[in-house]
Amino acid sequence: MRLDVPADVPAADRLGRVHLVGIGGAGLSGIARLLLARGVQVSGSDGQESATLDALRAAGATVHVGHDAAHLGDLGPGDTLVVSAAIPEGNPEYVEADLRGLRVLSRAAAMASLMDGFRVVAVAGTHGKTTTTSLLTVALQESGLDPTYTIGGDLSATGVNAARGSGDLFVAEADESDGAFLAYRPFGAVVTNIEADHLDHWADGAAYARAFDVFAGHVDPGGFLVACVDDPGAAALAGRAAAWGLRVVTVSTRPGADVGPDVLDGVTLWSPGDHFLADALAAYAAGVELGADPDDLRRGLAAYAGTKRRMEAKGEAGGVRVYDSYAHHPTEIAGDVAAARALAGEGRVVVAYQPHLVSRTRLFGAAMGEALGAADEVVVCDVYVSREEPDPEVTGALVADAVPLAPGHVVFVPDLDDVPAAVAARARPGDLVLTLGAGSVTEIGPRVLELLGGGRA
Repeated sequence: MRLDVPADVPAADRLGRVHLVGIGGAGLSGIARLLLARGVQVSGSDGQESATLDALRAAGATVHVGHDAAHLGDLGPGDTLVVSAAIPEGNPEYVEADLRGLRVLSRAAAMASLMDGFRVVAVAGTHGKTTTTSLLTVALQESGLDPTYTIGGDLSATGVNAARGSGDLFVAEADESDGAFLAYRPFGAVVTNIEADHLDHWADGAAYARAFDVFAGHVDPGGFLVACVDDPGAAALAGRAAAWGLRVVTVSTRPGADVGPDVLDGVTLWSPGDHFLADALAAYAAGVELGADPDDLRRGLAAYAGTKRRMEAKGEAGGVRVYDSYAHHPTEIAGDVAAARALAGEGRVVVAYQPHLVSRTRLFGAAMGEALGAADEVVVCDVYVSREEPDPEVTGALVADAVPLAPGHVVFVPDLDDVPAAVAARARPGDLVLTLGAGSVTEIGPRVLELLGGGRA
């Protein structure tokens, strides 16, 4: 129900006062920041305190911890409630909003409201969309185009995941996990890759892939699609979209595409790895299509300093460097472990991995384990449960048992509190520790640093 976008959804400055349930999440916090930047009165609630909530309060939002009907204050008809997909319909604020006759919008509808009047570039894909959106944003800023942007992670350069620009461009990370990207009508689109995921929402891999066809079909006829043809799914989409008559620009880390790695000759990117190069090429191609100067784009890509939770350096202690990354799909794991290997040089790679979602672990647990086999030492946590009920038969042991390392080099540690010690015991000077996963494993890095000697980034 919440993915429906009413045909008459008002522009953001006509939403009245806006209350966001789940305001601390990556999606709704960005929406809140953009609403505040437009002078909209914003309130919201979230399940727990966080640095994000503090930042939103500092920006002018009224934010509560916990959920209670009283948090809606005196909001009434003409005002708006925005709900995260993770919020159940029995949530007291959701119920109260319905009783009061508030306009209720999904995350997707609220984002579509913010996009009204802009030339939108939507960046989609199973992997790499946060990094590609970030790279495109920074490159366009260097080009003087100053886009409004919303990203699924905080840019290192700005410390925030969304900001209002001065131009007519809006760069948006387009999330396919619950179909939100189907609500957008972009001028241009980027598709990094298409590989089955989020099958807790989509019926199967074919349904997931078809959604990208619908997404591409929403691109303005006078606009463009950038597709990375290193990936078979994106390459197939590029062919179909070109047959529809849409302008398609292909990018590849290998020769033969419209845009290849030669356009970035002399540019040192923030992280090694072909998947990061592919993201940079996609950002460059989209920037060119938007009229940016190629030299400015190259300078912007070279200046990019990363995004929180995407191969983010956390610090060094005892001669051990610690990084954190969001990878939670086998392909993402393989890419980030390869990047860690390049960064480690002669040192070893020690990985702490937390599977994310019961459904994903059930389907891809063995493949996750196989991808982790490229590390030297692996500590597997238990499954981070979100949006689903736990299943005693689906645990991190499914992943650990599939890691093709010799006995003693992989261990399943169910309790997250025990993981830092297990990682620190395996790390030695010269090694690189990489914490991987979309859940609470991000908390492990600082604790490992403390155990190794108290170093900080």
